[in-house]
Amino acid sequence: MKARWDIFCSVVDNYGDIGVTWRLARQLVAEHACDVRLWVDDLRAFERMCPEIDVQLSQQWQAGVDVRHWPAEWPATSAADVVIAAFACQLPPDYMEAMAACARTPLWMNLDYLSAEDWVVGCHRLPSVKFKGVQKYFFFPGFRPGTGGLLREAGLLDQRQAFQRDAVARETFLQDMGVFPAADAQLISLFAYENAGLAAWLDVLSTDGRATHLLVPEGRILGDVQRWLGVQGLAAGAVHQRGALTVQVLPFVPQAHYDRLLWCCDFNAVRGEDSFVRAQWAGRPLLWHIYRQDEDIHLDKLDAFLALYTAALSPAARTALIAMWQVWNAGGDMAQAWKKLLEHWPEVSRHAESWCLEQGLQADLATALVQFYESWI
Repeated sequence: MKARWDIFCSVVDNYGDIGVTWRLARQLVAEHACDVRLWVDDLRAFERMCPEIDVQLSQQWQAGVDVRHWPAEWPATSAADVVIAAFACQLPPDYMEAMAACARTPLWMNLDYLSAEDWVVGCHRLPSVKFKGVQKYFFFPGFRPGTGGLLREAGLLDQRQAFQRDAVARETFLQDMGVFPAADAQLISLFAYENAGLAAWLDVLSTDGRATHLLVPEGRILGDVQRWLGVQGLAAGAVHQRGALTVQVLPFVPQAHYDRLLWCCDFNAVRGEDSFVRAQWAGRPLLWHIYRQDEDIHLDKLDAFLALYTAALSPAARTALIAMWQVWNAGGDMAQAWKKLLEHWPEVSRHAESWCLEQGLQADLATALVQFYESWI
């Protein structure tokens, strides 16, 4: 019999958490023949990522996944064989009682946040708390051997490389999205939280000798873009040009389209966790806007990733890339940081591809979860 999986997602971080769990649920069904229920407390947020979702339904099937609304009043529900609490969300008390009542105890895991910090390897797969004899385990995605790896569908990197080699496919995809960049323009995607450093970066791009087409999916950074342009009501479909810079606002798109958007671009500014990982699979230089946490503990995670990611770069390129990421995450003046990075562009570009291929040698997150369950039983 197929293993039954329950994945619980409480949407708190502007689509990052639902982005991760939706990818994971689909991959477990498609590649590992798992029977998956995905419990989501905010179907309207989910709808942005999966337009086929009917927000009025408490239960529906999408891409082979049994999608359930996680209601305030929990219905009587049997527990699954594998239970994943995504990003430390708290399971419904009645569901925890159902786990404890199972004849065979379920495997209960906390799928934690992605981090490159050294301690993650030591904590991965360790037991956590118990509830009436049901043991919970830590499960950490990560970049190093000894972690759970990253979400990566089978054949993803081959698909990406074939797409990037196919100029007609890229042009057709962009045209279908209403994007018609100048022939010599560099393409940059911008998906970020609010950032005071954006204006200085846009100033540089607008006065550059090379044309830039900036693609901005709808999101929290849009207010900063609007202020820089000096316009009102900036929304999907808008196109504005200032000097060498063309700014185009895109609608929120399904995940497969967003992947291809990243594959089309020369540089990708991303945020949170889901888009951060997908930008790495694009094999192109990137800029990460990490989610801010109390007491600036997010900066430890940022520094840990930078130390790992830049280890193979030359000292000058490493310094330039680290400086730009740190300035961006501090909301600082991006002008000089961007110019300095451009001095090392060929090396940084080669490194982005080699880093992608290196990470692709590790087991992907869905496979690692299945392997843990199989070893556990």
